Amino acid sequence: MRPVDVADRDEASRESELMALSIPSTMRALQQTSLHGPQDMRLIMDAPVPVPGPGEVLIRVAAAGVNFADISRAYGSFLGGPRPPYLAGFEAVGEVVAVGEAVRAPQPGDRVIGVGYGTFAEYTVLPAAAAVPVPVGWSAEQALGLVVNWPTALAALKPLGRIAAGETVLIHAAAGATGQAAVTMAKHYGATVIATASSGKHETVRALGADHVLDSRTENLGAEVLKLTDGIGADLVLESAGGATFDASLAAAKRVTGRIVVYGVAGGEAAITNWELVYKHQVHIIGLNIGVLSQAAPQIFGELMGELSTLIADGVVTPARPTAYDLSDGPKVLAELESRSTIGKLALLP
Repeated sequence: MRPVDVADRDEASRESELMALSIPSTMRALQQTSLHGPQDMRLIMDAPVPVPGPGEVLIRVAAAGVNFADISRAYGSFLGGPRPPYLAGFEAVGEVVAVGEAVRAPQPGDRVIGVGYGTFAEYTVLPAAAAVPVPVGWSAEQALGLVVNWPTALAALKPLGRIAAGETVLIHAAAGATGQAAVTMAKHYGATVIATASSGKHETVRALGADHVLDSRTENLGAEVLKLTDGIGADLVLESAGGATFDASLAAAKRVTGRIVVYGVAGGEAAITNWELVYKHQVHIIGLNIGVLSQAAPQIFGELMGELSTLIADGVVTPARPTAYDLSDGPKVLAELESRSTIGKLALLP
């Protein structure tokens, strides 16, 4: 490594000072004011611009990703979520404009995507160690999903779901951002994909390569999956809907060796008893929270992100094409996501 020259250090200091001069003291942001849902989210014009602490970077937000977890936070059902009033959002991509103490990378001028707090804003702070560079040639908006949706789908399929070529995977909510990522990668790994989505979204899912697309509102969804698999059931089920759909997932999973990876509760909570696991549903149920995975199993997470980089290089993971809205439209966008009327990745632009 080349030693840092005094002239280089002085130049970097001058650049940092100039950058700092362009950072305002206040900003536009969306503030969640209650735990009654996203309808109580409001646009404020004078939120303080955060200051990066040790190990953190400040980014000028180019685009913020909208996720179901934002809805869970707004209702207070996200474990350990913030208490109101708080600045909403947790996924953002943008340009680094300042760094905290002991941060060697990224540096001001770098474009990164990461997960933090209060990303529905013009500026936000991200942990430097978890800030992922935007792939070369990709726009900021196209990078959305690389730290949330794609890693979640990949974790559900590979290290936890143990998908193998020739197996059948049932993917619920397949038209959503994580669902679309899961369909794409499952086909890449040689699986037969049975996807569920509302009727108006079927063509979107078929275009991704799904072998079968079922209406998510079908009354006896489990029986439809059994029919498609000659009564055997799906080797792997990616379950993010919850509620009544969870019962369908249990009915659709292959006995004894079938795996159900649960990574969402969009349709509400669901329950299963130990009696049912012994006598009715002899399946493997695996819980997934990508944030917990990254903290509790860093080696697995590191391997997962390495695999994701390979998939990007191989063209399997391609730039996102999010539907973008102005920051002020945040409450409306979250309401549409909650009603399941949206398709693919959603973005808010400050």
